[in-house]
Amino acid sequence: MKISKRSWFTIGIGLFLIAFAGLWMVYSQQADVNDQLKEELAQARTRLNSIQVEQLPDEQSKLEQQLEATLKQSESARATLSQPMNSIIISDILFRTAEAHSVNITSISASVANRVTLDGVPCWAFPVSANIKGEVANLVGFITELNGDLAVINLKTVSLNIPTGGGEPSASIQIEAYTYEGS
Repeated sequence: MKISKRSWFTIGIGLFLIAFAGLWMVYSQQADVNDQLKEELAQARTRLNSIQVEQLPDEQSKLEQQLEATLKQSESARATLSQPMNSIIISDILFRTAEAHSVNITSISASVANRVTLDGVPCWAFPVSANIKGEVANLVGFITELNGDLAVINLKTVSLNIPTGGGEPSASIQIEAYTYEGS
């Protein structure tokens, strides 16, 4: 079977159109990628232009100051968390003394310990507040023992409440307990 010149011509035009369509698709994809890259480059240049190199040293110094402040806070928190278990010991002393005098501690709260110097000796001061209920004589005995017999505790304030009309007497105390900083 022999193919005529006209058929060859039609086949040639068909192949040419297929090749042309293929090249056109590649060209349009490349143009889309090129447009996308140009857009990304423009965005990158805009971001780069918005960064002002002159402000970077100022920004660095601000960040260094923030870091320094954060480190100081961290050291303070670390010191607070690494304090001896004296606040637990102080609570134990209060509860044992309350039991010995037949009074009930209804609430107890402690603040963060502070570093103080007593007669040139570095110490930790543990502020503690407590509310106590019991008979008046027992409350007085409890307070007296805390104030006199325990050298490590300094009684700051005492508020004694003796209700008229028959309620249970109570006292509110604020103490400061000391411990040697090296312990």
